[in-house]
Amino acid sequence: MRIDTLRQRLRALGAAAGHERSVLRHWACALPQQRRGAREDVLPRALAEALPALEAELDALAALRSEHPAEDGAVRLLVALHDGQTVESVLLPRGGLCVSTQVGCAVGCVFCMTGREGLLRQLGSAEIVAQVALARRRRAVDKVVFMGMGEPAHNLDNVLEAIELLGTAGGIGHKNLVFSTVGDPRAFERLHALGPGVVRPALALSLHSTHAALRAELLPRAPRLSPEDRVEAADAYGRSSGYPIQYQWTLLDGVNDGAEELDGIVRLLKGRYGLLNMIPFNSAPGLPFTRPSWERSKAIAAELSS
Repeated sequence: MRIDTLRQRLRALGAAAGHERSVLRHWACALPQQRRGAREDVLPRALAEALPALEAELDALAALRSEHPAEDGAVRLLVALHDGQTVESVLLPRGGLCVSTQVGCAVGCVFCMTGREGLLRQLGSAEIVAQVALARRRRAVDKVVFMGMGEPAHNLDNVLEAIELLGTAGGIGHKNLVFSTVGDPRAFERLHALGPGVVRPALALSLHSTHAALRAELLPRAPRLSPEDRVEAADAYGRSSGYPIQYQWTLLDGVNDGAEELDGIVRLLKGRYGLLNMIPFNSAPGLPFTRPSWERSKAIAAELSS
């Protein structure tokens, strides 16, 4: 389901603009649609009568299948969609939530389990927001990062529609809505084109290497932009939006953690409007990579900070 389709259904039930905003806000903020004596007398009768069934339908867009807590306070949620497919959302420490935008992914990052599955289908914008509503029924969420299963740039219409709703009715600050991409030109173009009065998210760029050949091996089906061109495009958006770019780097032992890569990071990112987030690889069965030692990771951080 798309949010635009939901809006059309609400209008068909007699919702005016204020009623529509109220229903969408209650949904995105995980508030009950029906509170006895509070809303029935201010909503059109047809809409008030339809709300219980509509609320159940929206809840079914993303249902909790299982949860898996981690030592750092994160909780991985296995989420069942209405057609039986599953995706993952992750409750992050300090009020964050990572959501999925596709079932599977077409980019094929060799260090990612999702990339091995290929793309099964897109998520509708309502299914993306439904992950936030599901998480908010468990605890407060004031930041949403679009870094779960899928490449948001491959599902632009639905992702941007979800971002617009979360940044308005969902009550999330625009800088706390983080659009993550491997560096697709379509994403840069659409984000730059967002005009005044439209929610402009922060941007995260998955970099992983400063060498074009190695990056092509790690992200085999990502667009063939050079690392320099990706950083230039991201930096331009960061300066225009006012939100620093979050450069993502998965640390792979013996692959992209050497001195040459660190020199490349300094060369590419020095003076840029952004920050670098280095993420030690999480080992997974069947993937031929390991994370650097904690001592090596600390040494890398210290060197780049000096």
